[in-house]
Amino acid sequence: MLVLAATPIGRVTDAPPRLAEELAGADVVAAEDTRRLRRLTTELGVEIGGRVVSYFEGNESARTPQLLEALENGDRVVLVTDAGMPSVSDPGYRLVVAAVEADIQVTAVPGPSAVLMALAVSGLPVDRFCFEGFLPRKGGERSRRLAELAAEPRTMVFFEAPHRTGAALSAMAGTFGDDRPGAVCRELTKTYEEVRRGPVGELAEWAADGVRGEVTIVVAGAPPATGGDTDPASLRSAVDALVDDGLSRKDAIAAVAKQTGVPKREVYQVVHSED
Repeated sequence: MLVLAATPIGRVTDAPPRLAEELAGADVVAAEDTRRLRRLTTELGVEIGGRVVSYFEGNESARTPQLLEALENGDRVVLVTDAGMPSVSDPGYRLVVAAVEADIQVTAVPGPSAVLMALAVSGLPVDRFCFEGFLPRKGGERSRRLAELAAEPRTMVFFEAPHRTGAALSAMAGTFGDDRPGAVCRELTKTYEEVRRGPVGELAEWAADGVRGEVTIVVAGAPPATGGDTDPASLRSAVDALVDDGLSRKDAIAAVAKQTGVPKREVYQVVHSED
């Protein structure tokens, strides 16, 4: 059996009791960081009797066949990552797919989740949401991804590195609009936990000088399309803003058409009317 075991995102006291049981009883424990695993087991007072192997982004492809062989031989393999649920923006997906294809049972130890905690404390709608993981690091790719989400009606949850948080929020403000409600959740469950709520434009200004700690960003979904500013000058301005943010003219036209409800052909004609 493959067991995906959630680990604390901050306080070790948030660990579910079953986590200790699974670590103690595993034949193999695959860990994203074996040093962090040792610290965790020390704090939990757990002694691992099985074999411990590393399983991280750099060796995931090579290690998966080895772990699959152990599973096929009847071993109970417990997979843990640095924080949260394995395979959710962490190593594990490849092993889950391989195990499922080999008809091996896969289960999980539920536990702390930065995604759900940030969503719950954000003050934004929680009835429908989507998790978008990490945005691309390069500005152009990031802008294209955000343009695809410009008309997304569900609340969106993102992970982001602290040193890229300001740039990500600035790009969101440029694509979604300065007034789109959002929240930046920092160091969740830890000593310096902080939740900043407000329009993404204001959050971008707050984060411009840098942010520390683990960051989760929550952004409200797009409001129902009402046409918005659809006069030619406003359409051209919206397209130009997205182009300045790194999108191609074609992608910017498509994004503005989606945002405003104006047919893409008409936005194209407006934009090129002055060429």
